Amino acid sequence: MQPTKAELGWMYRTMVISRRFENAIEKIYMEGKSPVFNMADGPIPGEMHLSDGQEPVAVGVCAHLKPEDIVTATHRPHHQAIAKGVDLKKMAAEIFGKASGLSGGRGGHMHLFDADVNFACSGIIAQGMGPAAGGALSRKLQGKPGVAVSFIGEGAANQGAFHETMNLAALWKLPMICVIEDNAWGISVAKSAATSVQKNHVRAASYGIPGHYISDNDPWKIYEVAGEAIERARAGEGPTLIEIETYRLAGHFMGDAEGYRPEGEKDDLFARDPIPAMRQRLLDEATFNAADLDQMESEAQSGVDEAIQFARESADPAPEDALTAVFA
Repeated sequence: MQPTKAELGWMYRTMVISRRFENAIEKIYMEGKSPVFNMADGPIPGEMHLSDGQEPVAVGVCAHLKPEDIVTATHRPHHQAIAKGVDLKKMAAEIFGKASGLSGGRGGHMHLFDADVNFACSGIIAQGMGPAAGGALSRKLQGKPGVAVSFIGEGAANQGAFHETMNLAALWKLPMICVIEDNAWGISVAKSAATSVQKNHVRAASYGIPGHYISDNDPWKIYEVAGEAIERARAGEGPTLIEIETYRLAGHFMGDAEGYRPEGEKDDLFARDPIPAMRQRLLDEATFNAADLDQMESEAQSGVDEAIQFARESADPAPEDALTAVFA
């Protein structure tokens, strides 16, 4: 199973949109936070977790998904939200805490929710596993089409929610795929210092389901393996566990000094940046020419600029709305 030219164009364009969007957010996030860094200051207060470097995971999986399919993501969700089709303007406004945001500015960047495309994320580790299984179960019981994909980090595979959910998903043969983004670091703790197995995909054997490991952040291989897993789920054959080696080019959060990384690690990761690597392969294989890719990048930047402008110009939430949409 290989992506078509149209799918490759969508994958590349979506990766560029994600990167350009985060580049813009990164710059704006630092406004008002110097010379002394205080995450409460500036137009985007609070923590900010960037997904630059992990874009292949999102596009390789989401290229196979339809609007009725469900995605749950982590505290590092922008690439997956964009790949699932979350409205970029409303997403930007939500990150800015504006009334025009996805949740009226209440959720922020770690709690994006878009019912129109069945996307949600959470700042709680492995929290999306249960809701994804619930969504998959609802589809199965109602005889409706759709699969659920839960993206988690490699550290989340050590949480009870992961094991409990995978056990039930396997037992009930739910149309669910768990995708582990292995970026090697759980905040500042190396995977090797926190996980008893070298690769988490081997844990699939505990639940009697297929497990796959994809190395080197390869969007073509991710597309292939994810496509087979999603087809299997749609056919009623149950869940699949996929772990993908990916790269976190930024710190755990904005302001992270990253003193825990070995010397030279960041230089090596930037040398393997997946976006220029994909661009070069598309050129080498004559899938697109340079003008085609330049146009995609220009269109991506224009869309990001429009979204950021929309967010900046949107109104703040009305004070009297502070207690709406809240359980009493």
